[in-house]
Amino acid sequence: MSDAEAFDAVDVIRTKRDGGRLSDGQIDWVIDAYTRGVVAEEQMSALAMAILLNGMERAEIARWTAAMIASGERMDFSGLSRPTVDKHSTGGVGDKITLPLAPLVAACGLAVPQLSGRGLGHTGGTLDKLEAIPGWRAALSNDEMLRQLDEVGAVVCQAGSGLAPADRKLYALRDVTGTVEAIPLIASSIMSKKIAEGTGALVLDVKVGSGAFMKDAERAGELARTMVELGTDAGVRTRALLTDMSTPLGLTAGNALEVREAVEVLAGGGPADVVELTVALAREMLEAAGVSGTAGVDPADVLASGAAMDSWRAMIAAQGGDPDAPLPVARHTEQVLAPADGVLVELDALAVGVAAWRLGAGRARKEDPVQAGAGVQIHAKPGAVVRAGEPLMTLHTDTPERFERAREALGDAVVVAPEGSRPPERALILDRVT
Repeated sequence: MSDAEAFDAVDVIRTKRDGGRLSDGQIDWVIDAYTRGVVAEEQMSALAMAILLNGMERAEIARWTAAMIASGERMDFSGLSRPTVDKHSTGGVGDKITLPLAPLVAACGLAVPQLSGRGLGHTGGTLDKLEAIPGWRAALSNDEMLRQLDEVGAVVCQAGSGLAPADRKLYALRDVTGTVEAIPLIASSIMSKKIAEGTGALVLDVKVGSGAFMKDAERAGELARTMVELGTDAGVRTRALLTDMSTPLGLTAGNALEVREAVEVLAGGGPADVVELTVALAREMLEAAGVSGTAGVDPADVLASGAAMDSWRAMIAAQGGDPDAPLPVARHTEQVLAPADGVLVELDALAVGVAAWRLGAGRARKEDPVQAGAGVQIHAKPGAVVRAGEPLMTLHTDTPERFERAREALGDAVVVAPEGSRPPERALILDRVT
């Protein structure tokens, strides 16, 4: 440690290794020093593992989150004429909810500053989906973002490099050191960016099930509670829904495929589960922003009126996209057929997500390109009666050599039971945390 440094990294590591509580000063210093390069990667790796094994108290997580926010800039939406509210999903398969949700909430009179990410592995990224629209661009300046929020009410774009730079560095480290699962680090990673974003209210969609990051409902609940506490402690009105991700959302997994389905929802159609979750999250967002009781606005009515479609078209056009342009279509398709007569009782979300990824819809590394038209189109969901040889799914890709590995991923995805069987009862919304 140089004379200029207030603490020593080894002492900080030992404190957490031995089950102690890090002081505010230690936390502030270690995040700042890691961002500056004074704390080495191997030292932060050791600290992250100690946090994974020994946990953190609520006050520690709050201070850790605040220190990550302090590593960069904070956005300010106080000059807008509308209240701001955002939504964050922990990610899943077929999770295109942001696409209809942001314009729907904007049509209800709120401003939705949705800073989104790209897909990695089997979970799709909102920016990848929107980039399937010809001309649409993800990168906006802060001024462009503020202007669009004021004029349109919704913006979906990538986060600027100035928001929580400490998180970006730590996120990459966690990925390669087996510490991704540490709930204090997951919660502080998500919430540091959302709080720095400057939204007044936040609704979290925490996915649970095979296709989710959190497979276990108990751990998902712990993550949801931790994030709600962090938001509340930072003065952001925060709540969470725990939602099912054992089966894909809707009937598509893939970029252009999901945009097409989102537009169907905005047009008054679309799969029932996508509509249900979109409306439920919109109601939560209005309530969190404090407008539902006074304005008497029901998002279901706004969706039916066509106003959300108008907001969608304005949002896409404002970012250079053509809402009327044909969406990309994959050059090759193959069908997956039902193995027997009966009732489809299981369609595993993880398997479908991996298949879409292998078809080219996702990426293994952040720098990998994605295919706009690749993915999986689903023709039957659990509960449907199927006949042997009927199409259950259609696989889409520009590179047909990918079909074999996609089919391998789907090997155990489908369970067909004798007619009269019933799939396990699964509610879409499992719990609510406020």
